Formats: sequence, structure tokens, C-alpha cells
Amino acid sequence: MSKSAAPHHGEPRTVLLRGGEVHSPADPFATAMVVERGHVAWVGSEGAADAFAEGVDETVDLRGALVTPAFTDAHVHTTATGLALTGLDLSRAATLAEALDLVRAHAAARPGERILLGHGWDAARWPERRAPSRGELDAATGGRPLYLTRIDVHSAAVTQALLDLVPGITAMSGHHREQPLTGDAHHAARAAAYAAVTPEQRTEAQRAARAHAASLGIGSLHECGGPDISSEDDLTGLLRLAAEEAGPRVFGYWAERVHDAGDAEKVRALGAIGAAGDLFADGSLGSHTACLHEPYADAPHTGSAHLDAAAVAAHVEVCTEAGLQAGFHAIGDAALTAVVEGVRAAADKVGLPRVRAARHRVEHAEMLTPDTVAAFAELGLTASVQPAFDAAWGGEDGMYAERLGAGRARTLNPFAALLRAGVPLAFGSDSPVTPFDPWGTVRAAAFHRTPEHRISVRAAFTAHTRGGWRAVGRDDAGMLVPGAPADYAVWRTGELVVQAPDDRVARWSTDPRSGTPGLPDLSPGAGLPVCLRTVVGGHTVFVRPDE
Repeated sequence: MSKSAAPHHGEPRTVLLRGGEVHSPADPFATAMVVERGHVAWVGSEGAADAFAEGVDETVDLRGALVTPAFTDAHVHTTATGLALTGLDLSRAATLAEALDLVRAHAAARPGERILLGHGWDAARWPERRAPSRGELDAATGGRPLYLTRIDVHSAAVTQALLDLVPGITAMSGHHREQPLTGDAHHAARAAAYAAVTPEQRTEAQRAARAHAASLGIGSLHECGGPDISSEDDLTGLLRLAAEEAGPRVFGYWAERVHDAGDAEKVRALGAIGAAGDLFADGSLGSHTACLHEPYADAPHTGSAHLDAAAVAAHVEVCTEAGLQAGFHAIGDAALTAVVEGVRAAADKVGLPRVRAARHRVEHAEMLTPDTVAAFAELGLTASVQPAFDAAWGGEDGMYAERLGAGRARTLNPFAALLRAGVPLAFGSDSPVTPFDPWGTVRAAAFHRTPEHRISVRAAFTAHTRGGWRAVGRDDAGMLVPGAPADYAVWRTGELVVQAPDDRVARWSTDPRSGTPGLPDLSPGAGLPVCLRTVVGGHTVFVRPDE
């Protein structure tokens, strides 16, 4: 890809991109696009682009590259992602022994850090089939404080030295001798660990996460903060950074219950657009804390309920009255039942049209039933979901089957049923739970491990672009049409294909008569597109160094 001027943060007033493929519903055969004052001004054919050539400040020769809307990641923990990118990441550790070696090396390399932080262990993938014990971690760190989150971030292995920093933690729910912390004990340990992160470290982590997202064609992030997850300073600092420095946009959510108009105003004062995100109705399947109607297959209990239907109803009612988006983290079938019953009770009080118009959202929404899917459609709830979860833990031999049994596991993440019911989908990663990987996310939805839950590549792509904008109440963005924000990415890719209209996944065509913009072939084994450039609001935020 060639350019007439070096990229910089202050984008020229008018830019012409030509000589490629532009994915636009305004013109399925577009090969050129004009950007002016941060918005798409025109899309069309190469021949028609000549009319703009004299009046632009920059011309970009795409050399056959694909231009698409930038992706939106609808569920992110930005600081935690940056800390994982720059610190101790155990997500690739293949055994418990390897994880302990990595902890040992990390501690030796950072003798001056008061508290060591790490993320990503997953005992379900290890031959030892168990988490690191407190004693093992004490030995690996030389007795220093260590906070080490499981891959789902709903439990953490810690050292005794970290416990010693939290008075009364041994009496809190979720404290287990020699076992990972969950519940209140985990929240208290997390608060103590993150309190040791300096403002400078936090800012550098946020910069690293935003830069990495931009390098993958992600133009917007939905930050899911909250008092049990991060801090007010973390959220406000991130929003300030995003406003001051080039990079992906950040839409903030604050996961704290609101009881009255004053609480709602506090959420707005933080800069958040909703009292939503990880407002926990339950926990996670991997940590045995998702709330189920029937016990786990591998544990004699049904998980943890954090909110009942009455609490959900009260929160949604106040948010709706205040014109504020509400939302909840709900994974287990019992938690999802409580959420839909609560939202329906709020709709009975304030009116269903007002609840639907507010576009309240549910994060993860994994163990849906036909009844809860229908309720999502009835109540206008957005399903903010993570297809990479199925890729990581689905299938006959995956963690979901281990936790639930194969029969219940096959019901998880029913994307096709949601789309058939008319439920809006917004795709995300829950990074650092699963990494930023937008094309991999689209592939995971199109090639779901349970075939009946698969959706088309086009539907998945829409959920990861326009769907994220719709989830924040914007219907005018996430697509390359005149007037839309100029948030786009340029990709090096193979041949573009169009799915046959009568087949959700398997059959492909390159026939231009379909009148449908093509997308890359994402079938298993095909290489994923490579991001060459990412632009947000007309400002270049990433250019691949070798281009």
C-alpha cells in the first residue's frame, strides 16, 4: 500500500483511497472511498474516483487491499489487558510446572515491585488438572505478594504475603485454604493488588492495550469497569487518555447498582454511558461460580447468585427513568432467568417501550434457553457475547462439557437462535480473558463447535462492527456509507467470497451478481487478514511498519 504523505495523528482534511475493495452496503462493488473531516464522504468505483483526485490532500493507493469498517470490541478490561501484554501472562503455559517456572522467572526479573501481578492460568488445560497451590506460589516468589488471576478473571491464586495485606480476608466468603479465591475474598484481594499499580503504570498499560487493539483493526472499545473490577480512577484516567491521545475510541461502562437518580448522575459524572458491563448477576463456569438451575456435573452445587430478580428490576427501573443504559453480567441459566424476570418486572412499571428504547444489555449470556432468548427479543436486550469462549472451551471434550456435561454444554452460546429471534448481537473478547482477535472472533461464530449455533460470516462481521455501535445507541456508524464516522481498517487478504444466501456457513461464491460485498474466506485453515492501517475519525492510529 503506497501513500503520498507519511501517516500522522493529524489527518489531512480530505483523503482518497483507491485501487482496492471497499466493503460498503452503499455500493457492493466499490473500489474507492473519500474521507473528509473525519467522516466518509463518498464510496464508489475507480473510474469515478478520478473526479476527486485533484481536490484531495492525500491519495492512498490500496494496491488491491480490502477496506472495512473498523471493528468494535464490545467487552474489554483495558488496564488488565495492558498489564497482561506487558507483564506475566500464563495463558500459553501448557502445564502447572511451566506456569510455576514463569512465575519464578517473573519474580526474579522484578525485584523492586511491591506486588507481583499475573494473569491467564487455566488448570482445565493442564495435565495436572489443578490450580497452583498457595505453598507452590510462596516458593516460586520467595514469599512476595502475588495476585494471579485465572483465565476467566473470576478467581485468583495468591500468595500468603498478599493475604496478609487484606485484614479479615480469611473470614470472607470465597476464601479457601490452598485454593484460589472467589467471591468477596477475591474482590478484596484484587483491590489490594491493583492499589499497588501506580498511575504511571496504569497509563502505560492502557496505552499498550489501545495500541495493540489498533494494530488489529479495532477502532472502538467498550470498557467494562466497576468497583469490584477496577476503580473510578482507572475508568476516568482511561477516558481522559482516549480523549487526549490518538487510538481506538473508548466507551465506558460502570458496573455499580443505582438506587436513585443521584446514583445515576454519579455514573454519568464518571463519564460512563451506562450502569452496565460486569454488574455481576453471577460468576463464571470455569470457576464454578456461574449460577445454575441444576448442579454442576463436576461439583455438588449450583454456583453463586449475586443479584435476584428484584434487585435487577430496581436497577433497570432507575436507569430507565434516568435515561441511562443498564446491563448485567450473566452466564448461568439461573442468573439469566433472574435478569429477564427482573427486566420484565421493570418494564411492567415504566413501560415496555421505554425499556426497549433504552437498549439495556447483558454480557456473556451463555446458558440461554428458548424462553430466555424469547425474553431478550421481547425486552429489546442486546446480547454482548464472546464467540472466542466457544472456540476455547466448547466442544465435546472442552471445559464446558466438563463443568456441565455434554448435553447442557451443547446449548451454550446459541448465536443462531438469538439472530432468528431478532436479538441484537455485539461481539467482544472480554480481553484479557480471551485476546483481541476480531477476525478470529468472526470465524469462531461462523464455525461454532456446535453446528446449529453457527451464523454466517456476514452476520458475525456485522455483530463485531455495526453491532457494537448499536449497543451504545448509535445506528449511524460501523459501516462505510456517506456520513458515517471514518473508522476503518485496511487489510491484506486473500480472495474475497460471498456466502450463498441459502447457506449460513458452508458454501461460498465469488459471483458478483449477488450484489453483496465480499469478505475474506475464514474457513478453518485459511489465513486471517493482516491489518495494514487503522483509522479512527479520520485519524490514522496504526500503520503496519513494513507497509
